[in-house]
Amino acid sequence: MHFSVITPTHDRSALLPEAVASVRATTGTPLDFSFDHFVFDNGSHDDTAAYLRTAAAQPGPPLRHWHHGTPQTVGRARNLAIREAAPDAWLVPLDDDDLLLQRALYHYGAQIEANPGRPWLVADFLRVDENLRYLPGEDYYAWQFDTPAAMLQAIFRAEHFLQGNVCYSHALIDEVGGYDEELKMAEDLDLYVRFLLAGHLPVVCPHFSHLHRFHARNVSTGVDAAKHNADLQVIYQKYAAQLGALGIAAPG
Repeated sequence: MHFSVITPTHDRSALLPEAVASVRATTGTPLDFSFDHFVFDNGSHDDTAAYLRTAAAQPGPPLRHWHHGTPQTVGRARNLAIREAAPDAWLVPLDDDDLLLQRALYHYGAQIEANPGRPWLVADFLRVDENLRYLPGEDYYAWQFDTPAAMLQAIFRAEHFLQGNVCYSHALIDEVGGYDEELKMAEDLDLYVRFLLAGHLPVVCPHFSHLHRFHARNVSTGVDAAKHNADLQVIYQKYAAQLGALGIAAPG
């Protein structure tokens, strides 16, 4: 079993080293798996490139990095990194300001072994502030659904959402076509909607995957209920025929 952690980054040299260190701290015993970390430098103007060259030269699990002078959409950045991953890899997205928990890949691996043939998994995560202090009452809990249609219904009612708390097979993302490279926001939720439309319900894992850091420069800063609803409207319209056939109404 092999995992590839996928991180697009842009001008986050102050926070990226902690994300990289968190991946390198992964422990897998007693499971037998390997892992690497792919970082796509998405048009940074700070010292991200120099940091990545230095970090990649250090001993430890492989850190591979690519650099693009012109910022791409996050979806395209993710796709470009994923294309470099092994075809049989399990892919784990990690934002450049978040921290992977030390046993996250172990727990994903245990659930993969316990659920053969299930191509994606979802976990809980914890929220912390910019100084990594735990924010009580802000934990995220994944919901258990009986069918893909039930999960889609909850998503488009704005009752449930997903972000970087997932693990999925390379084969699955190949099946549904990768991230939408045109979307400016919610490209991850759009991908997970396609997983569900393809009939794949995620395995709900009983562990926390990562620390999601809240700070002034979060990409999602300013995404309130109205903005989230607008993103849902855009995604719904892309798949309106399929969603309508399942009896799933457009977001209100």
